[in-house]
Amino acid sequence: MSIGARNQAIKRIVDLILAILLIIIFSPIFLGMALLIKFTSPGEIVFKQKRLGLHGQVFWMFKFRSMVKNAVNIGSGMFVEENDSRITPVGKLLRKTSLDELPQLFNVLKGEMSLIGPRPAPLHHFAKYDLRQIERLSVRPGITGWAQVNGRVALYWPERIEMDLWYIKNYSLGLDLKILLMTFISVFRRKGTVAKTDRREKDPFMKE
Repeated sequence: MSIGARNQAIKRIVDLILAILLIIIFSPIFLGMALLIKFTSPGEIVFKQKRLGLHGQVFWMFKFRSMVKNAVNIGSGMFVEENDSRITPVGKLLRKTSLDELPQLFNVLKGEMSLIGPRPAPLHHFAKYDLRQIERLSVRPGITGWAQVNGRVALYWPERIEMDLWYIKNYSLGLDLKILLMTFISVFRRKGTVAKTDRREKDPFMKE
């Protein structure tokens, strides 16, 4: 189960073209968000976190910071609930609109991510994958993906992995276009933005 080399090459070319166009189009938003974050809460503008990439390679994933400084070392760590007190006022806007993900366009330019694919997983997931699930790492992780438009964080990780494997098996440029369109719709509907309250207890991938 994998996306063929030819399709991977075409997908990469499309990623580069669209990422450059989107960075140009959203450049005023990049500047506005950066200024809002800078002047409303102390800390860095862009939050960086190590994630699993293509073939399990580790890379720094970029996001606009939506939480207080050093939030990952406070309270629930990486697990974020809807009304988490660590989220800043500007961060609530960023998360509601998914604008916090925009800096990942630069991850796409660097070749670490794709516009569409499985979401980058935390490092501790690698040891939990079985021989089938590890196929999830056979493609570049994406800013959005099939699991993202069909539940996002409302799904347990095993459910999301199954959707990611389905995406890899059924990949086509047409499917990528469909996911892209569904992403814009789900952002407006805020679909799947609330994590299940029992996720830490029932989702084996949430336990380090």
